[in-house]
Amino acid sequence: MAYLDPEKVKSLTHQANEVRQSIIEMLLAAGSGHSAGPLGMADIFTAFYFHILNKDVNNPDWEERDRLLLSNGHICPVQYAVMAHAGYFPVEELKTLRKLGTRLQGHPHRGTLPGIENTSGPLGSGLSQAAGMAYGLNMDGKKNWTYCLMSDAEMDIGNIWEAVMWAGKYKLGRLIGVIDRNNIQIWHVLEIDGHNFEAIVNAVEEAKAITNKPSIIIAHTIPGKGVDFMEYDFKWHGIPPNAEQAKKALEELRTLGGKITSEHQ
Repeated sequence: MAYLDPEKVKSLTHQANEVRQSIIEMLLAAGSGHSAGPLGMADIFTAFYFHILNKDVNNPDWEERDRLLLSNGHICPVQYAVMAHAGYFPVEELKTLRKLGTRLQGHPHRGTLPGIENTSGPLGSGLSQAAGMAYGLNMDGKKNWTYCLMSDAEMDIGNIWEAVMWAGKYKLGRLIGVIDRNNIQIWHVLEIDGHNFEAIVNAVEEAKAITNKPSIIIAHTIPGKGVDFMEYDFKWHGIPPNAEQAKKALEELRTLGGKITSEHQ
């Protein structure tokens, strides 16, 4: 586990505060744009650009750089602000956000501003772009990391899950996604222990009480629950037990059933 000394944490905290100030100033100058998301993601972007990323601000196209892609591009004021403070372009340019002819468009545009890795627009496209980049780097034998920053709302979009499955199929171990779970959702989302009956029933009752938006319950479960040799083992996803395995599983479940009965007597 990485260790950040107190001075480094203090430095990053100070830098994120400077970034937030720039976000407010540039949005004020633009007279339009998004506020909540950029301010909420300032710490994450600061951590990446001032600590995590392998980069060269003087050579943004350096082949050995890590790639950071922003999928929910409407929060780009935070990316612009952090990049300016990191030295990719002058901080003064931030106040040209959304102006005619500016390099700082309402969504990031690859090729216009040094250091921008992808063009965004429709939500849900970023992970596919990132997976393609990671796959290409892997084919070339590169060890660069590829990061994709996404919104929680994007998880409702099918393209995201196609990218997830594709990236999993090709074992893109150097691809990392970060989801901004800020609860600004059109769904009412609840997370529960999928093995806790009270939590299950209570979540359904809570969901039924919400009438102005759809609800979704995220149930955290243990695959193969109750059978020791099956629990957490993905290999049991699509195969049945043989006779010997079934016998062992049933013995374990019957033993567990006996304990449950005795505990409630």
